[in-house]
Order: sequence, then C-alpha cells, then structure tokens
Amino acid sequence: MRSGERFAMSRCGAVGVALCALAVAAACQRGEEQASAPPAAETAAPSTPDAAAVAALREQALGIFGVLPAEAPNPANPITPEKIQLGRMLFFEPRITLSGQLSCNSCHGLDTFGVDNEPTSAGHEGQRGERNSPTVFNAALHIAQFWDGRAPDVEEQAKGPVLNPVEMAMPSAPEVVVRLKAIPGYAPLFAAAFPGEADPITFDNAARAIAAFERRLTTPGPFDAFLRGDDTALTPAQQQGLRTFIDTGCITCHNGATVGGRMFQKLGLVEPYPTQDVGREKVTGNEADRFVFKVPSLRNVAKTGPYFHDGSIASLDQAIQLMARHQLGKQLDAAQVESIRSFLEALTGNVDASYVAKPELPPAAATPGA
Repeated sequence: MRSGERFAMSRCGAVGVALCALAVAAACQRGEEQASAPPAAETAAPSTPDAAAVAALREQALGIFGVLPAEAPNPANPITPEKIQLGRMLFFEPRITLSGQLSCNSCHGLDTFGVDNEPTSAGHEGQRGERNSPTVFNAALHIAQFWDGRAPDVEEQAKGPVLNPVEMAMPSAPEVVVRLKAIPGYAPLFAAAFPGEADPITFDNAARAIAAFERRLTTPGPFDAFLRGDDTALTPAQQQGLRTFIDTGCITCHNGATVGGRMFQKLGLVEPYPTQDVGREKVTGNEADRFVFKVPSLRNVAKTGPYFHDGSIASLDQAIQLMARHQLGKQLDAAQVESIRSFLEALTGNVDASYVAKPELPPAAATPGA
C-alpha cells in the first residue's frame, strides 16, 4: 500500500495535524517557593507526588481519556475468529496488488507500530503520494479514516488503497475477486468467515475481513496501567507531563482513549501553517474545511514518525514545538518540550506479537503439467 491515503487503517496515523494541542507550557510555579528552587530542578527532577495528588490526577485523566478498549466493535461487521484469520492473511497478501509485490503491511508494518517511518510510502512502481501513512494500530477507534476522513470506517477504508493507481493499483474490484478465486486455499477461508453465502469471495467481504482483523489492533500500555490504578506505571516526570498536557489545553483536540482521532481540526488554527494540501475541503467541497484534517491519535506517537499529514517533520520535539505555535499560539522552551515528550512516550503501547505475526499464505494453484 502506498502512503498518502493508505490503509489508514489507518492511515489513518501519525501525528500530523493534530499534535494540535501537543503544545503545552511547562509547569509554572508561583510564590516564594519558586524563587528559592533552582529552575532546572522543576522540570528535570520532579519530586515524587504524594498519593492523594496521584489519585486526583488519575481521576481527572480517566474523565478525559479513559482506558483503551481491547477492540473496536462494529455491529454491522461482527468480529469472529474466522474473519480475523482471513483478514490477517489478506493484510499480508501481495497477490491482490497489480505488481504482486506490495501488501497492506508494506506501508503499515505491524512490527514497526503500524507505519513504515517514511514521509510518504512507496506504492506501485515506486510512486509516492502526498500524505504520510498513519499507523494502523488503534485506527478502528477513530471518527473516520484517512487524513481527510473520506472513509467512515476501516471496512470502507480497506477498499481504497487496493484500487488506488498510486498505491496497490488493481484495475477494478472484479479483478481482485478473480485473483482471490485463483488461489484455491482462500475458498474455504471465505466460506468459514462468511457462512451461508452462496458466493462468499467478494471484494466487500475481503474488506470486511481485513477490518475485523484491524479492529483488534489495539496497543494498551503504561498510561492504561496508570489509569487502572498502578501508581508506578508512569514515572514522576511522565505524571508531570500529563498534568502539563491537560493544564495547557492539549486535551481540546487530543482526548478520548486514543488521545486524538475523535475530531477534525484546522491545521494552523492560531497561526497559519505552510501547506498546499487543502485537507478535508477536497472531500466536502466546503471552503470552511480548507486545511482541516483529522486529529491524529497520539498513541505510539514516539514510534510513528515522521510527523504531520505530509511526513515533513522528522522529530517529535519539533512537532511539539510547531503544534504549540500554530495551534495554541505558544512558544515552548526546551524544558517544556521535554516534559510533554515524557508523557507522550508513556503512550507507547504493547503489541501482541502472536496476533500480528505474519501467517502462512495459501499456495498458488498448481500449474498444469508441473
């Protein structure tokens, strides 16, 4: 799959527009205590918070974010073991691309937190689009898919890259079905995943299976352990970073269990951001949506650079600084950026290695006479 609008599954993301409230001002302390305390010690070595303060922080964070769920259910596409098995295979399947060389995993590497860590991804014959490939992990929980939100869910999103001439470049949905039916091993897998259907091998069913697999690509981590009651899951510095993140308004855009991904926002809300990409306006035709993008989730953000919709920002520190400036109108110093980054690193979650392991794919049909 390709970059720009790929299996968003994300693609759904990397930090792009929404490090929107990433900004933050470091904790400013008032009163005479501040005068007597060495400035460097305030951010570099936070004191160990007392139990009551930690409990209050947890309660506040639970109301803003909430613990990451184990899956993102869709009543219209119930998750079953059979769909997951098939969807996992199709996620890694290169034979449903024109070249036979790419798969969803090419751009959304499940062993690299669902991204390829490139500004934009290489698609058919090395073509590259204009947008960064967001992570597929936790993407099924988002409000919509792709940077511009043009797909309402991962079921719809799964179809886009396969037929995109820059990405997987298949000429049509029927041609995808022809290729799948030419691989004998897929017939019983589709039949098991979609029982009772006379002809279960369809383009829509392939997308539904991939989506079912993606709906359990969640990555709980230290932050969730803290929210569940483990005071030691976050270091004192990370707890202070969480306070800063909340107090400075980052939660305006980055909230919910995915810490983002729940709304659309203008890139350059306070100070214009230099980009030629009009964002969601291209989808809606509404001038009010110019430069509006889906706010990306900050889950695993320390691992999913480069950042922003175009993948133009190499470091997380720079992304934090730019979002503070363009979204909040604030200039952050190095200590403030470090404080925020400390919390964001606690959003790196755990990937279930057995769930994302590459499966053995069905063999091709035997060649007559071979």
